[in-house]
Amino acid sequence: MATIAADQETGPARLGDRVFSATALAAGIAILLALAGVFIFLAIEGVPGLAKPAEFYGEATNFWGYVAPLLFGTVLAAVIALIVAVPLAWGIALVVSHYAPKSIATPIAYVIDLLAAVPSVVFGLWGISVLARHLQPGYVWLDENMGWVPFFAGPASGTGRTILTAGLVLAIMILPIITAISREVFSQTPRLHEEAALALGATRWEMIRMAVFPYARSGMVSAVMLGLGRALGETMAVAMVLSAGGGISFNLISSSNPASIASNIASNYKEGTPGKIQVLIATGLVLFLVTFLVNFAARWVVTRNERKLAR
Repeated sequence: MATIAADQETGPARLGDRVFSATALAAGIAILLALAGVFIFLAIEGVPGLAKPAEFYGEATNFWGYVAPLLFGTVLAAVIALIVAVPLAWGIALVVSHYAPKSIATPIAYVIDLLAAVPSVVFGLWGISVLARHLQPGYVWLDENMGWVPFFAGPASGTGRTILTAGLVLAIMILPIITAISREVFSQTPRLHEEAALALGATRWEMIRMAVFPYARSGMVSAVMLGLGRALGETMAVAMVLSAGGGISFNLISSSNPASIASNIASNYKEGTPGKIQVLIATGLVLFLVTFLVNFAARWVVTRNERKLAR
């Protein structure tokens, strides 16, 4: 009787496990099929755009000369966003998880998470009408007082719609992603590790540096890479904020910076001829491969850190 009762108890549980396992497997396969479908579409439609006549590439003479400034603008805007957002996101995550009382930490977390629900168009409108207008005098000051630095060589943009403004808008957009993931991995640090560090005389910051950061390193890298992926692929906000002038330039306060790949596609796709659309899709293929390589490199870094911790 006891054996029958045990079988009856474990039967539904095993069935539930099998259903959950099959559902998870199907979801994973669906994601892989979706990625493969996107890649196949981009390859079929975009490969012909790699060898079009020169008139399809604007001022460039070939596809690589056309996509290089766009790729540079994409990476530059994303790097600016990461430089601004990552320290701020980690700081907010630490405040919420280890410093602020719960009565303050919870509202802060809610407000940061709500930023993820704001549409890209709203960020773009805010960037044009508010942020760019208020940053423009600062760009003039940088040009006049720090023009010897290549990043601020000027001439300063008269509208404030520069690659730096676009990067700051992107920083605000990726802030909720990095903050939410970092907050979760910080809060999952074993309490015993933290108490042991404090018992040995470590300050709160030393405890975080020696106990929290090593444990959360892989999650922190994953959070940054997810934010980078969002910044690389953002379209509307960058297209609305950035007044692109073409060419490769590290000057952050002028209008001489190129557009990003995604914003260039959004701006030119509707009016494009079939040949031009193939060129735009080819640039999308380049962006897809770059994003894939970034995520692959992030996965490799996370796996290597996990192996080091296991040792």
